[in-house]
Amino acid sequence: MKYNKILLCMTALMACLLTGIAFGQDYLEGGNVASSSDSGSVMGTSGDWISPNMDGAYVRDRSMTDSGIAGMLHWLDTPVPNLPWYTTDGGAFYSQAVPENTFSSFTQYYSTSGTPVVDGIISNPTAFDITNKAPSTVYYGAGVGLPYNQYAATVTSKTNDLWIQGATNWTQYVVSPAGTWLQLVAYAPVAGPAGFYETTQTDTTSSEYKTYQFSQGYNTMNFNADQVGRHMLYFVVNSQPSNVVIVDVLSQATAESTTVEHKMS
Repeated sequence: MKYNKILLCMTALMACLLTGIAFGQDYLEGGNVASSSDSGSVMGTSGDWISPNMDGAYVRDRSMTDSGIAGMLHWLDTPVPNLPWYTTDGGAFYSQAVPENTFSSFTQYYSTSGTPVVDGIISNPTAFDITNKAPSTVYYGAGVGLPYNQYAATVTSKTNDLWIQGATNWTQYVVSPAGTWLQLVAYAPVAGPAGFYETTQTDTTSSEYKTYQFSQGYNTMNFNADQVGRHMLYFVVNSQPSNVVIVDVLSQATAESTTVEHKMS
């Protein structure tokens, strides 16, 4: 008897749900999930769950004040080239020259001159005083941008960190023309010998290693992007590895070759 009553209750509940769905009612809208047809509000009707409007991967409303989200949105709005590094054509991509606008998002991170690199991967590291030289924003390889003050407060453990220094920001990913120079900034919690590693990917893969002396705290050094290919850089101090930074080095097409190519298209 009790079983029959439970069965009747479950049947009635299911009928109510089906009726609501048939009339287009969204039972989740008033709780934690906004209706997919809601294109105007930014908060659930209960007021306890913020649901920002999304247009693809972008938030329409740019007036938000959270600095971390604002930094991420700034990165999303920055055009990042989608380079075909993983190809099946035997590495033909690496021999192709690319137009100047390929590098437009990264011009603050490279220059046409730098400290010579003698028999190694980078120039000899020197201590870097970050006072009055802190970046505005740091960009992770995954594309997340954070104000430096927020990053410094978050990373309190001070692990081994490696960055590419720009005029105003630091990043872990850069596309640069062949023959340019990049300034690297490394943080080491303790002073001592650092093993610095470079893996270069073209149609083949090669690796290089050298030991450098790091000071405690921030260090700076030059990297010469003199070889076309994907360069992956990291260091190890006190048996602890840093993050990897990636430098995609490409050959830049001349104005003449770009003009000819444009006429042919």
